[in-house]
Amino acid sequence: MMRQYELVERVQKYKPDANEALLNKAYVYAMQKHGQQKRASGDPYISHPLEVAAILTDMHLDESTIAVALLHDTIEDTTATRAEIDELFGEDIGRLVEGLTKIKKLDLVTKKAKQAENLRKLLLAISDDVRVLLVKLADRLHNMRTLDHMSQEKRARISEETMEIYAPLAGRMGMQDMREELEELSFRHMNPEAYETVTKRLEELSKRNEGLVKKIEAELRDLLIANGLTSAYVKGRQKKPYSVFRKMQSKSLSFEQLSDVYGFRLIVEDIPSCYRALGIVHTRWRVVPGRFKDYISTPKQNDYRSLHTTIVGPSMQRIELQIRTKRMHEIAEFGIAAHTLYKDGATNADGDILSRESNAYSWLRHTIEALAEGDSPEEFLEHTKLELFQDQVFCFTPKGKLIALPRGATPIDFAYAVHTNIGDTTVGAKINGRIMPLVTRLNNGDEVEIIRSGVQVPPAAWEEIVVTGKARAAIRRATRMAIRKQYAGLGHRILERTFERAGKIFSRDAMKPALHRLGQKDVEDAIAAVGRGEMSSLDVLRAVYPDHQDERVTVKPAGDEGWFNVRSAAGMIFKIPGKTKADLDGGRASTEGDPDIVPIRGLSGNVDVKFSPAGAVPGDRIVGIMEKGKGITIYPIQSPALQRFDDQPDRWIDVRWDLDEANKSRFMARIMVNALNEPGTLAKVAQTVASLDVNIRMLNTVRAATDFTEMVLEVEVWDLRQLNQLLAQLKDLDCIATVRRLYD
Repeated sequence: MMRQYELVERVQKYKPDANEALLNKAYVYAMQKHGQQKRASGDPYISHPLEVAAILTDMHLDESTIAVALLHDTIEDTTATRAEIDELFGEDIGRLVEGLTKIKKLDLVTKKAKQAENLRKLLLAISDDVRVLLVKLADRLHNMRTLDHMSQEKRARISEETMEIYAPLAGRMGMQDMREELEELSFRHMNPEAYETVTKRLEELSKRNEGLVKKIEAELRDLLIANGLTSAYVKGRQKKPYSVFRKMQSKSLSFEQLSDVYGFRLIVEDIPSCYRALGIVHTRWRVVPGRFKDYISTPKQNDYRSLHTTIVGPSMQRIELQIRTKRMHEIAEFGIAAHTLYKDGATNADGDILSRESNAYSWLRHTIEALAEGDSPEEFLEHTKLELFQDQVFCFTPKGKLIALPRGATPIDFAYAVHTNIGDTTVGAKINGRIMPLVTRLNNGDEVEIIRSGVQVPPAAWEEIVVTGKARAAIRRATRMAIRKQYAGLGHRILERTFERAGKIFSRDAMKPALHRLGQKDVEDAIAAVGRGEMSSLDVLRAVYPDHQDERVTVKPAGDEGWFNVRSAAGMIFKIPGKTKADLDGGRASTEGDPDIVPIRGLSGNVDVKFSPAGAVPGDRIVGIMEKGKGITIYPIQSPALQRFDDQPDRWIDVRWDLDEANKSRFMARIMVNALNEPGTLAKVAQTVASLDVNIRMLNTVRAATDFTEMVLEVEVWDLRQLNQLLAQLKDLDCIATVRRLYD
């Protein structure tokens, strides 16, 4: 275990004026708080924060960050409090330590939701100060290094989380060495057999090619020096097991088919020397076509810059080359941590302005914007993973602004990356001056111009097209708002009718004082809940007017045709002639010119509308039943299924047919046919159906006897007139005993 004085010495090597008293004080406090706590390995718990701090010294971080590393588990795992740490070490350190504290007491159903909320909290803390991220990654790295002492189940869970979140997050922050080690450790625990196999094959390859890496290094170095790049540094290495395994998986290659297992870095003085070295190498060895990438002129979003090329080098071996400056190499190794070595506004050897607000950190802030989108924890986790895993393409606006997107992104993703309002109003796109479909996958260097319309609402189907979390979240939000608007309109009409029947006047202002009783955040949410069937309009009436007496009535047939029994809320029974059930319950069945109708035009739009299993056809008198969270189900007024809703009048919705002749559709109806059981019967039925331009969607034999067969046909007709014509012609067939329409 590292000693306290060793840690201080490590810090003083790169920062001689470091605050030694702060480091000692943090160590003593952490030691006292963790006391006799032990790790799973049996080591004193204090060994963990010490090793985390040591990892951060390799990044040359300041003493405040090292102190935070020593204290990072105190609030979570000991009796320490934020107030106590603020008092002893200052609010800055206290804030960082609290940002690293997991949310333990969460009332969430799933582990994934809890994981997402902890990630959400961590990212919010990181957005405030990037040092939180650096301590967290160092914490995770040391935990992964000591994972062997955990149970198999816990190793697998922690490794999966590391592979899915923390390793990609390190990569996004430009910390490639950290990412590679996290991936290697995760790979070893998640897939030990594959890890063992690939590692063994790499060791065998290394033995066979012993001295090859040194030979190539020497040839490259001699070539550069001979051409004037005397200070060039060349370093070769064999690729890591996980990198090899991932390439084998993604490209469906066997180990023997891999041709570029070795990579070399060429470190030169400045940017002009990078391009000069590239020319020297390309002049000497043959280039593999399509394998050159210039990340100096177009850096990655995590600030990574290098020239990448693949050549057929010495010994006819394919080798990958990365050509960069010393400063680029620092950023490639330490990523965002490298920026903490410079003050704001300073310039480096390449003449670049440096800032703590690096491109990588800007991406992180962009990701944090998803927190405000109102997603569920699971959606947030999905979007974050989505952003972390993608490689990038770089596209341009017509004015030349560079937009970095995940590979596979579409113009819709591009529009949302520019601004949410632009994404919401997108109707088309020009790619390199040509109008292209919105599903087109963008390529590096594409110029994208978005065509907009002020009346556009993003279709819900776009969610399956886009690849960025921001676009998905915005589309979901816009879809929710559009659906809410539809349901709110429906709910408003339902409430107006309910209040009117009670002799009251409905208004949004009257609902505001009752929102807490209804459990809703605002009036629009409450009205939309009524429209979705999640809340009864009568409940709203009672919440707004607590003294109102419900005069609900129930209606049942009286036995005599055309007469109905009505039971009032007081229990009195009346027999009413000449009325249908719907007429008595507030005009549920619509008639032409009826003023008390909630129109659902065309039975479409964002309010979900479906038909009952028996179907309904234009010309039927119909009624809609509001289903909780599922929209409206349409029934013919004759359907026996409606009896289930006799005592729920607030769920009945007036609907009417409002079809566009230009877009006529067929509608399903079910009929029962009792036919003679003899050859040719089915053919006659089918011929009659076809002669009337009716389609048979399904035919089932319900019961077959010696003389007769009962069949149920699902047919598709244009309207009630056509259906009645079909029933009449089937009845006229000499092989048909009876035919009738089914309503349930």
